[in-house]
Amino acid sequence: MIPAEFLVVFFGLMAAISWGAGDFSGGFASKRANVYSVVLITQAVGVFLLAASAHLMAEEMPPLGGMIWGAVAGVFISIGLLALYRGLSQGRMGFVAPISAVVAATVPAIYGTFYEGLPAVHQLVGFVFALVAVWLIAGGGDESSKIERTDLILPLIAGTGFGLFFISIDKVSDTAVLWPLTAARIAAVITLIVFIALSKQVYLPPKNVLPIIIIAGVFDTGGNTFFALASQAGRLDIASIISSLYPAGTVLLAWLILKEKLSLKQWIGVAAALIAIVFISA
Repeated sequence: MIPAEFLVVFFGLMAAISWGAGDFSGGFASKRANVYSVVLITQAVGVFLLAASAHLMAEEMPPLGGMIWGAVAGVFISIGLLALYRGLSQGRMGFVAPISAVVAATVPAIYGTFYEGLPAVHQLVGFVFALVAVWLIAGGGDESSKIERTDLILPLIAGTGFGLFFISIDKVSDTAVLWPLTAARIAAVITLIVFIALSKQVYLPPKNVLPIIIIAGVFDTGGNTFFALASQAGRLDIASIISSLYPAGTVLLAWLILKEKLSLKQWIGVAAALIAIVFISA
């Protein structure tokens, strides 16, 4: 039998890789289309993919509680996405991205400590390396201008929203994954539509960008599915910390495909991520 510790790390890494690819594709599309339309379409793609997969795999509908937690997760992820993109649009990427990612990993880690107890010492060491890796890879500390207290509001909201999404997904039914995730995507789409309708900040993307947005939606859906499997396979804190390494996938794809140069700080972050994986999975 495959050890649970291996499965949670494996699924967590798959979630990080998939989310990283999704963020890369979504970021690429956002340079050519309205950000809010990109987010809305990626979430809508997930609804069809997850519902179709659940039907094809004949997954049984979970108890109402599992679907409710899925819907709650969808609301949290939409709030996190809206806060993140709003913060990024204000031009403070150097700290919005790393702060939101670190908070997203820390919130479920704290929750897991209270409800599952402290992890092993070597895993705690791995957590530290992972958080440092996320900060360095995402470009933490690159902003040279002074950071005001109000500048922290949006990244904190984004990270908290993502962290609460992790916790909510951990509570979905043990007998079903795809249907609760479908409920999450439906709730996210509804939340985004309400926000967009109020803000009137959405425009149809160009036809040549639409395939890229769909690809982003596929990868993002895969990330959600792998995280749900990771949280069911083992501890929530391990699943969330490993999954939060997704910025590594984004910057590495930018390096490979777009030939963007990685700074020394980011390479150190990649090394720290590898060290974290070793400690956490040991």
